[in-house]
Amino acid sequence: MSTQENTSQSTTVIITADPKATQEQISLSVLKKRWLKFKSIKRGYYSFIILLTAYILSFFLPLLISNRAVVVKYDGQYYFPIVQGYIPGNTFGEDVPGEANYRELKERFKSTPGNWVIMPLYPYGPLEDVTVTGNKMYEQPGAKHWFGTDNTGRDVFARLLYGFNISLSFAILLTIASYIIGVSIGAMMGYFGGKFDLISQRFIEIWATLPFLFVMIIISSIVRPNFFLLIVILTLFGWIGMTYYMRAEFYREKTKDYVAAAISMGQSHRLIIFNHILPNSLVPIITYFPFSVIGGISSLVGLDFLGFGLPPPTPSWGQMVSVGLQSMVKYWMVLAPLGAMFLTLLLIVFIGEAIREAFDPRVYSRLR
Repeated sequence: MSTQENTSQSTTVIITADPKATQEQISLSVLKKRWLKFKSIKRGYYSFIILLTAYILSFFLPLLISNRAVVVKYDGQYYFPIVQGYIPGNTFGEDVPGEANYRELKERFKSTPGNWVIMPLYPYGPLEDVTVTGNKMYEQPGAKHWFGTDNTGRDVFARLLYGFNISLSFAILLTIASYIIGVSIGAMMGYFGGKFDLISQRFIEIWATLPFLFVMIIISSIVRPNFFLLIVILTLFGWIGMTYYMRAEFYREKTKDYVAAAISMGQSHRLIIFNHILPNSLVPIITYFPFSVIGGISSLVGLDFLGFGLPPPTPSWGQMVSVGLQSMVKYWMVLAPLGAMFLTLLLIVFIGEAIREAFDPRVYSRLR
């Protein structure tokens, strides 16, 4: 009788050790618990919402920030320059070479009944320069150009936001590509071990000694880098770090009983790796992802700053900083891209810290 009472009492202590725990929380999946813990870390969760919203909106920038009109009605016909692209100015009765200046066209149509132009909320594009009427070099921030213009008369605010989309997209694609290679090689090294692991480590050590910047300079002197070529080049050097994480995870997991049971059942190596071990080795992949994105953004900004990155006039934070440093009097050319980069990386760091804490099995977090 006393044994049963002791058992009952010990069971009760275990269940009520955490007063906040409920039966519903106990029955939640591990993934759900981690998501709830991530949401409880407010600065990480709100940073995720802000960054995700800004990134989604950045794909609609042509509708919000552009020098091309959204809709033009002229002589009873409708035109959609944002979708159609280049439309000659003489299409709308303008005697000008090249594409129509839709800002001037909007002003001219005010005195023409039946004709009208709908412009984006911010009617300046990231690529238009001093060749467009009304644009000036190094124009200070004001009501017309919120963050001023650069050395060729291009709007800094427009280039800043388009550069945000390019930088974040570049970093995400680079991280995913590096993960695919790094996780695959690291998984095979940890799973098979032996000579394969030994030879692979020696190859990685040799490959890691290649001077990345020198290789980048040589390639840039031969071909002109573009968005996808830069991703390929950086992926060739960026997969090494994740390889060591996955190698260690697979070495640890393959010694456990569930792997021995899968082998005894005759399952193939592919099924054991992808269906059993990999799902239990995702913690370093997920927690390291935001910090890899930070590395991708920093790499692109650094290459653009040195002149080995995206070709001009692509909107680029690194290129904007480089131009701004050529004339420190034009403070907005330096503060704007550096401020945007600082805020973006700060949000990603908060997200990364929150994810890391969410995967920490300890109940109480120092970040709350």
